[in-house]
Amino acid sequence: MKLKQILVLSALLIGVATGCKKTKVTPAVVTPPPTTPPTTATATREELSKDSIFLYAKEVYLWNDKLPTYTAFNPRRFVNYSNNLDNYKEELFEITKFSNPFEYKTNGTSSKYSYIFDKANQNPTASINRSASVDLEGNGNDLGVRVGFYGTDANFTTYVTAVYQNSPAEKAGLLRGYLITKINGVSYGTNFSSNSNALNSALNGTNITLEGVKSDGTSFNVSLTKSIFKSSPIYKSKVLTAGTKKVGYVAYARFSNAENSVAELNNIFNDFGTKGVTDLVIDLRYNGGGYVSTAEHLINLIAPSTASGVMFSEHYNTTMQSGQATILKNQPLLDANDKVQFRNGNIITYFDVNYSVASNTVNFAKKGPLTTVANVVFIVSGSTASASELVINSLKPHINVKLVGRTTYGKPVGFFPITIENKYDVYYSMFETKNSLGQGTYYDGFVPDVDSPEVPANTIMYDFGDVNDNYLKRALAIIAPGVNVTSQAKTMTARQEQLASPSASIIGNELKPEFKGMIENRFRMK
Repeated sequence: MKLKQILVLSALLIGVATGCKKTKVTPAVVTPPPTTPPTTATATREELSKDSIFLYAKEVYLWNDKLPTYTAFNPRRFVNYSNNLDNYKEELFEITKFSNPFEYKTNGTSSKYSYIFDKANQNPTASINRSASVDLEGNGNDLGVRVGFYGTDANFTTYVTAVYQNSPAEKAGLLRGYLITKINGVSYGTNFSSNSNALNSALNGTNITLEGVKSDGTSFNVSLTKSIFKSSPIYKSKVLTAGTKKVGYVAYARFSNAENSVAELNNIFNDFGTKGVTDLVIDLRYNGGGYVSTAEHLINLIAPSTASGVMFSEHYNTTMQSGQATILKNQPLLDANDKVQFRNGNIITYFDVNYSVASNTVNFAKKGPLTTVANVVFIVSGSTASASELVINSLKPHINVKLVGRTTYGKPVGFFPITIENKYDVYYSMFETKNSLGQGTYYDGFVPDVDSPEVPANTIMYDFGDVNDNYLKRALAIIAPGVNVTSQAKTMTARQEQLASPSASIIGNELKPEFKGMIENRFRMK
């Protein structure tokens, strides 16, 4: 099911009841309350949109009780940019400052969770893309290579950290762990901050040439051209033997929609069941989240059969829980076929959804053959966010959960889109999730049980699933202490030793920002 078929985007409001011809529906302009200046009738489209961004926040924003009045906030004051979208972004940022210390902290330069984007800047047939290489439907429109920069600002090394299936990068033979020495013929490795703009431009370009060293010490030189492709969210899955234990390993890129994720996840866990897997390593180090519904499915695949009752609950603000967010009457709720839905002759809108905690509590419903998993180790990093953290938090009360890597991003909140001008989607932080013990509020992220760099100093990076990978090695040590698990050994060559800089810390991996979010697409009506 495509995201554009699930989320309610008023810009895509097409159709009527099942079987009817598609028709355009334009959301009504949100008129400011009487306390606003009496200029609505002569206001520009941009001014009305600024009004809407604030007025929606007053009712749907998770921390709406901290927001001032319309008059005190004055949304029409944001005129610093010639581009409307930049003014809208500035306004949204100012709104999020009132959440301090949650998604904004004093002296911060950007919102941690909420954002707005122009729907025209998305992948082909996709409905959400925040400059990600692959969106939540598996649509790629990119070079298909993810890179990370490790070391210090003065001395850093560039690695291929992931390659997306069916992308130009995969077709060119690139693999995770390759060390990049030149980009478009230019050597990089010193003064990262000064070179970040040039790196960003190169990595977001239509064409790129990469040179470097493979994991076996041989050199590579490839030229890539941006293209459209369809990609799986699975980086790698395999079963490893650790002493008497069978360990199922899966590296998961994103919580994409059901069509792009569920069947493949089911196949992987069925294979784990057939091969007698007793423990799991779930690699979410680059997983910024996605659909809540897909996260729920993965939780049910991992959970033991003894897990029952509450899995997690969603907590909206008091205005939404009490049914007073009347502004949502302007946001129609489409069905799975992008068609307007009717009830008693009226268009169904987001206002008709029940936002109470009781109606937004999810219970366990075990899936798959793994009923007695003893341990699950999650590989995490600062890029592990939102739906990934939801999986971890929901399982903690029901199974032995350990984390290896670096502190996670910290995003216990989710959202659905609010559309303005039939053009822009605004994603406000709308609800907070809590597990069966009422635990949530992990705004600073989860601290790993084993805090470790992804690439230790003067070593090479390994592919997903290679037991020489620093994170996987440490995860296996938790599951089977003292057991030496081996695979195809790799020895650092003299050339790699010379090129690799101390890489204990990652200094940047998101010159190309990746989606971080938790999207709700399951709604219960009042």
